[in-house]
Amino acid sequence: MFTPILTIANKEIKDNFRNRWVVFIGLILTSLALLITFSGSVVSGQLVIPELPMLMASLTSVGVFILPLTAILLSYDSFIGEEESGTLLLLLSYPLSRNQILLGKLVGHIAVLTCTIVFSFGLTAVLIHLFTGTSALLLLSIFSHLIVSSILLSMCFVLIGYVVSLQVVEKAKAIAILLFIWVAVVLVYDLILLTLMVAESAGISNELLQVLILLNPSDIFRGVMLVAAPQLNNADSIAALIQWPLSSLYGALIAWVGAMMLFSMWLFQRKRL
Repeated sequence: MFTPILTIANKEIKDNFRNRWVVFIGLILTSLALLITFSGSVVSGQLVIPELPMLMASLTSVGVFILPLTAILLSYDSFIGEEESGTLLLLLSYPLSRNQILLGKLVGHIAVLTCTIVFSFGLTAVLIHLFTGTSALLLLSIFSHLIVSSILLSMCFVLIGYVVSLQVVEKAKAIAILLFIWVAVVLVYDLILLTLMVAESAGISNELLQVLILLNPSDIFRGVMLVAAPQLNNADSIAALIQWPLSSLYGALIAWVGAMMLFSMWLFQRKRL
């Protein structure tokens, strides 16, 4: 069962290396992480590495914008692109189940994203340790949460990309819909949540706000880092809202991944070519 999945995953990885996607994503994420770490303080007229809690808040904000965008750019043509070129029909003529094809693509895409995430944030942690002498165990603990939650967030948006790619008839429509979803989830939803925070005093219950956090994987990702990073600055407005334990937030992210995977599998099974 696993050999076909690994074969397709290997093809996806090679395709992404061939078209320079891995290098492109890695350069963007690594550059942003290092610039924030070593040059983020210049706006205050100083050139120092920020305190770890403040730095993690900044890296989380970068991740919440960049990771979903890279995930949907990686996955938007996974099915509609192959359908337009005729390779999806050829692939289905082989003795492979549709679930194996989808899982193979997912493993390949997540392998690409995992490599770039681990390299970018791992390199940042190593440089912080070398330049500031911050405890290696503390950095390992906090950056492990950043890396694991980043991978789970990326998986969510790769699968959202599959769902859209399975539903549209043109690649252009897929990327347009996914960019709209990215703006709505990453930008607009946060603004609505902050608006509701202000309205909390006017009668919006805290329980409702806790539920709204779980309805958006980007806010769950923020929540994981706000709970995992010690003494985190409450300047981030959402910080005051998070009342979920770390295990519940990870469970919510995993539930998002599981739900989107089952939905995309169901759509692929029903798709007619």
